[in-house]
Amino acid sequence: MTVILPYLCYNKNQTLFPDSIVFKVLGLVFFISGLALFFRSVYLFWAFGKGTLAPWTPTQKLIIRGPYKYCRNPMISGVLFVLLGETFFLNSVNILIITGAFFIINAIYFILKEEPDLYKRFGKDYEAYKKSVPRWIPKFKPYKQVE
Repeated sequence: MTVILPYLCYNKNQTLFPDSIVFKVLGLVFFISGLALFFRSVYLFWAFGKGTLAPWTPTQKLIIRGPYKYCRNPMISGVLFVLLGETFFLNSVNILIITGAFFIINAIYFILKEEPDLYKRFGKDYEAYKKSVPRWIPKFKPYKQVE
């Protein structure tokens, strides 16, 4: 999603804005931040959730630590940041379109499939978490799980 598809869709003749070092630097900041967020989320899935991001080996425990205290989907946010970084760095209309499509598809998937499945697996713990932690845009105050 972050390498092959953008590579195949990249067209240097379709740009968003005039070439500028500011957009290159902004792209690098988004890209590096997105990679860090993605890999941290994958690590938490493995180390504390006892699962992976693959649907056939889902987490066995609800993860409410690290970036998950601030946002329910930091892994997807990480991928979005990587794609936005590529958009800015490469000044690409097509990668921006891919980013928008990726977000819309995931938003629909999370609302219709992922969230109901998480409620079935984790019940009231997930419901309380869902009510307190936003889906995409992080809040500033971390979620405190009631024991």
